[in-house]
Amino acid sequence: MAFVTEENLTDLAEKRWATAHSPRLAELMTALVRHLHAYAREVNLTEDEWAAAVGWLAATGRISDDKRQEFILASDVLGLSTLVVQLNNRFAPEATPATVLGPFHIDGSPDAPFGADMSDGIPGVPLFVTGRVLGPDGTPLPDVVLDVWQADADGAYEAQLPEVDEARLRAKYRTRADGTYCVRTIAPRGYAIPMDGPVGDLIGRTAISHFRPAHIHFLIDHPGHDRLITHLFQEGSDYLDSDVVFGTKDRLVVSFTGRPAGPTPDGGTLTGPWLHAEYDFVLNAAADRTRP
Repeated sequence: MAFVTEENLTDLAEKRWATAHSPRLAELMTALVRHLHAYAREVNLTEDEWAAAVGWLAATGRISDDKRQEFILASDVLGLSTLVVQLNNRFAPEATPATVLGPFHIDGSPDAPFGADMSDGIPGVPLFVTGRVLGPDGTPLPDVVLDVWQADADGAYEAQLPEVDEARLRAKYRTRADGTYCVRTIAPRGYAIPMDGPVGDLIGRTAISHFRPAHIHFLIDHPGHDRLITHLFQEGSDYLDSDVVFGTKDRLVVSFTGRPAGPTPDGGTLTGPWLHAEYDFVLNAAADRTRP
């Protein structure tokens, strides 16, 4: 029998977890044990520090619910979410880059026809986002669902508004026969991540900016293609180079161009100025992966 010592503990723990019935689970857990033990040794982790970490994890679980995913937020600010996205979405060069899902996506957003206003009277500068959804060879794709969500002009999602208990600034649009789509909304504002929980408390102990640049989220899932989760960021927005969740990519930064009163892309008219962003999403063929 091998009794535990500081020198053999990691090896013993790895061997135990290597007995997992699934080979992949064995791989995941033995590597986790190895790296966790190496981290504790590198920083000479104290008992008080480990107790504080366990308390932080417990608090993160307590504050999480179906509208607030604090563990996702923790993964985001550590850069882990973006790293996992990069590892699992090595698309062809012409495909639109993927980004993080973020903690505010909700299943079941309402369907919206071409050009419908998902802001539904919420104050803000009108914004139209138009373009096409294309296959990797440039072929327009009809009947593609674009699941869209964003913060309001104050930088808030409905999950951050206690008085709101319904879908807000989110909708599912579909492309037309020629692959075109038209989203009508309001210009989002860059915002701070939630700072009233364990993640915010940790960020507050650093010089890290807790802001995200202005953006709109898109989730596009179409048969025969890899699911695309991405953002469009407003060109010139603050915090583009210091996004707290490491989500900004240069190919996703687009101009929100000012337009005068008059005709709009949905076939209507506005009596005041509005903004227009144009972007063509290119999906990756499901089998066209460049992963090693």
